[in-house]
Amino acid sequence: MDLFDVIKIPVIQTERLTLRSYQESDLEPYYEMMADPNITRYLVPGQPMSRRDAWRSIAGMAGHWVLRGHGQWALEERETGEFIGRCGIIEPEGWPGKELGWVLHPKAWGKGYATEAAKAALDHAFKSMRLEKIISLIQPGNDGSVAVAKRIGESLEERITIYDKEADVFSMTAKEYFSQ
Repeated sequence: MDLFDVIKIPVIQTERLTLRSYQESDLEPYYEMMADPNITRYLVPGQPMSRRDAWRSIAGMAGHWVLRGHGQWALEERETGEFIGRCGIIEPEGWPGKELGWVLHPKAWGKGYATEAAKAALDHAFKSMRLEKIISLIQPGNDGSVAVAKRIGESLEERITIYDKEADVFSMTAKEYFSQ
């Protein structure tokens, strides 16, 4: 893929969410989310982000679409238009596979949004991207993400060490997805 090609990031609508590309106006709520140690403790590198790091993270996610042709979407609550998190498929350099991941702002917890977004991204991964397998790396103790992985049909495959952190690999194959 030529880096100078214009990438059209798909927009996905669910019942309550819009999965869309990032906008500059997402910086404040994204920074607020990523500065929360209760959220970042389960992410690499495990530390809250500064505002500058949050900007670089958003820019990196936008660049992921250019470099890989897929990435994480910003999650917008349809009713309010408010940014509430991120979800999508990433594969950073050295990663063990294409990963479906999600992070939600605390104000959006407990509403089923992570499951709703993950199901939409999973559908995109298998139907549009035609992937053979998807993984989700979840650090031990992140019970909320384990629950989401199980609700969308992923199962525990193994425990690995990545970037000096243990992570449980939850996964699903296309065959498993289409046989549900």
